[in-house]
Amino acid sequence: MPDLPAWEARFRAPILSFPAWSPNAPDRLAIASTESGSYQLYAWDRLTGRRRQVTHDPVGVLGGRPTPDGSGIVWFLDATGAESGHWVVAPFDDVDSAPEPLVAGVPEGWDEGLAIGRRRTIVGISTAERFSIWVSEDGAEARCLHAHPEMLHLGADDRALSADESVVVFEHAEDGDVHHTALRAIDASDGTTVADLRWEGVGISSQGFSPVAGDARVAITHERSGERRPALWDVRTGLVTDLPTGLNGDVEIAGWWPDASAVLLLQLVEGRHRLHRHDIASGETVLLPSEPGSITAAAVRPDGDVWYRVQNGEHPAQLQAIGRATPLLEPDGPRAPAGRGFESWFFANPHGQRVHGFIVRPPGDGPHPVIMRVHGGPHMYDRDHWGPDILSYVDAGFLVAMVNYRGSEGFGPAWRDALIGNVGFLELEDVLAGLDDLVARGLADPARAVLAGWSWGGYVTLLGAGRHPDRWTSLVAGVPVADYVAAFEDEAPSLQALDRALFGGDPVTAPELFRERNPMTYVDAVRAPLLILAGENDSRCPIRQIWNYVGRMRERGATPEVYTYSTGHSSFDTDEKLRQAAIVLDFLTRTVPGTTRLEGIERHLPSG
Repeated sequence: MPDLPAWEARFRAPILSFPAWSPNAPDRLAIASTESGSYQLYAWDRLTGRRRQVTHDPVGVLGGRPTPDGSGIVWFLDATGAESGHWVVAPFDDVDSAPEPLVAGVPEGWDEGLAIGRRRTIVGISTAERFSIWVSEDGAEARCLHAHPEMLHLGADDRALSADESVVVFEHAEDGDVHHTALRAIDASDGTTVADLRWEGVGISSQGFSPVAGDARVAITHERSGERRPALWDVRTGLVTDLPTGLNGDVEIAGWWPDASAVLLLQLVEGRHRLHRHDIASGETVLLPSEPGSITAAAVRPDGDVWYRVQNGEHPAQLQAIGRATPLLEPDGPRAPAGRGFESWFFANPHGQRVHGFIVRPPGDGPHPVIMRVHGGPHMYDRDHWGPDILSYVDAGFLVAMVNYRGSEGFGPAWRDALIGNVGFLELEDVLAGLDDLVARGLADPARAVLAGWSWGGYVTLLGAGRHPDRWTSLVAGVPVADYVAAFEDEAPSLQALDRALFGGDPVTAPELFRERNPMTYVDAVRAPLLILAGENDSRCPIRQIWNYVGRMRERGATPEVYTYSTGHSSFDTDEKLRQAAIVLDFLTRTVPGTTRLEGIERHLPSG
């Protein structure tokens, strides 16, 4: 992209998702790409080399999968961006056919997983009333197998159905503890319970059944030892067999070898991943040579090849195969200009705990203007990844700092679960400690400090804006929780379940904690310039509660800048992403002295 400034070229460079295939038709794949200007689904036939665009969805489609025989391609149709909808299917080869419902009888709702067998299709869905699992047999209208008012999800949904299609396994929080999910296996014909696996205060997740018919073992990850560890659970005998890997950090199972003799392990250590093959019989664990960075997906092909998707701060996500030097598939379009390396960074919080994060430096010596960019979740983590937005801030002269605050995944359950009953304040405490550390090192200028984040990061930003108003020169909150009480009332069922677990109740049963940890409580103290971005159909951080916050600021004469867009929590459209990036860059260079206004911002700003 020689005619575009580097920051814009990075956003426009097309990227590919990780492909999905059927074990019965492994050369027919579904893959999402931004080649068209937004995320859309493509059918990729490896035998012919043909790849065609299947969807032209105005919201965008992040992924899908082929049917078991490869004749169709399946995706979740979300008409507004609110992430609520239903599953549809279209022919793999027929360009002109419109999608049809995958199964009849399942209510519209939020996706809780899908497993497609040769004879049975299993659908997980949540509505305002309940979470439920449905089965369709031989294409007949679906019937409900299981339902509960608390959270459930088909973990590793492509293998939630056993190879002989007799048993379904799912994760659930029927006791209300969404932080420590249990597993249940049910009969796929009548929903009766086959087995339960539950350890008090210990999270368990499913990575799916063995691919061998008649093998009742499920790959699982648990936290009994204090870190995520792999094991096998036999749903017929109830036996749990831990897999001794000798690896540090969080380790989970990413897939099975086709004969079930080995599993693929994904190891996370301080924001970067490694892949290993673990032989079940011998217990031998072998490191697989992979490109450095964060691996967003990996799987074993029916022929035993291992495919993975990897990215880092210097290059966008690439589709790779173990033992192959070149990418499996390159998107059509120009490549992105190089990024910058992410540097691991450690500091102590006020309690003497060691906190991990990443920094990305601009050229030259400090102290630099600094953006403390807070990740979402809250149970996510900052990793070494490709971030056109982060790189644009560095191009503008900012040091960008990302903190894996208490609540982040990848540092043990005690670190992650510290937020239970104590949300908001701990994250902010760790972010402020990180800022103080960067100032002490001479890297950051405390007089030019920005607090910014999206989703939960937006929530922490608004909380920090009101509780520590003198620390910030400028504030950017993308799709934030701004008024927690109103947010709870309007959000999706799975988010309500998470909030009940975090707060120990809802706004009626735990009113004091909701009041204390609500950014709305501190809105009158906000002093720094504030930009808010919000999706009009967001079911995670709904827009009504954002307007409540903005309205309160305006009542006292403050003038926050607000930009709204027509879809949901995120936009999958490249032009919209560029528009939002330009709005943020324009705001930052207007409100933070000594920063560089990047070329080409003006042509992406909304008119008027």
